[in-house]
Amino acid sequence: MLVDGYDVLLLDLDGVVYSGKVGVPGAAEALGRVRGSGKRLAFVTNNASRTPGAVAALLCAVGVPAEVEDVVTSAQAAARLLAEELEPGAKVLVVGGMGLRQALYARGLRPVSTAAEEPVAVVQGFDPRLDYGQLAQGAIAVQRGALFVASNRDLSIPDGSGPPKPGNGALTEVIRSSTGIDPIVTGKPETPLHRESILRTGAERPLVVGDRLDTDIEGAYNGKADSLLVFTGVTDPLMALTAPVEHRPTHLSADLGGLLVDHPEAKRDGDAFTCGGWTALWDWGVIKLSGDGDPWDGLRALAAAAWRHPEPSPREAVEEALSRLSL
Repeated sequence: MLVDGYDVLLLDLDGVVYSGKVGVPGAAEALGRVRGSGKRLAFVTNNASRTPGAVAALLCAVGVPAEVEDVVTSAQAAARLLAEELEPGAKVLVVGGMGLRQALYARGLRPVSTAAEEPVAVVQGFDPRLDYGQLAQGAIAVQRGALFVASNRDLSIPDGSGPPKPGNGALTEVIRSSTGIDPIVTGKPETPLHRESILRTGAERPLVVGDRLDTDIEGAYNGKADSLLVFTGVTDPLMALTAPVEHRPTHLSADLGGLLVDHPEAKRDGDAFTCGGWTALWDWGVIKLSGDGDPWDGLRALAAAAWRHPEPSPREAVEEALSRLSL
């Protein structure tokens, strides 16, 4: 099984384990079998609004047993970074919710709410109740010299009931654009959250599992870890095949069930790449796909061909071949 090569799984949540408050089909069963094989699971999220306890409760509600210690958030990564930079008990202005405040308390820092309290740092994280007053206080403190930290730069967040909504990256722009000061970002794809995950789990050979190229997969790339891309969230096969180097996963799978099967490696022979019963061949700037069998082996052959150079492959080079797989 793929999971046999790793000691800890660092799992994204939205689009991987659950969507909104509903479990992704098959996710709970797959993770139960992974746990049964003796592997540790860590649930790693850019969402700084929920406390680890709230995340663990949601996981349990969708059939994935989890303890508070199993959850790693961008708020915790931000709190560790600040604790390493500041004196114990230092005042940090919070532009966000309880997840950030709890993480700061846990690191011996003092959350405050106004610039008049003379904070030495400002930390911002997503909170659906965030208002103009909080943003304004954060901007004032940053203008006065406070260190500016943001939990993540996601421009949008998924919404199970409709189009994506503005994420923390969009909200951070209010302070960034009004002060001209860029924040230090701790969430994926930056390295502080990956570092927090490794320190908390003691992982020696982690596997990052996610559905987003620009956060999960790039975060694994930046952290020099292997990654598994699943297609239960925002990424589709065409996006993966045309991705730049930093967005190319180590492994591809329809869903978390891919952790429990072998992933054959594509073999190269000149301009041809073979995986299972499929062969992807470059022919005058277009990839031709032949063969049959498991369509995911076909996608792995296509990916190996599309990723043979650092430059992203154009859509027109892969679209016709991809259509043969009906994924």
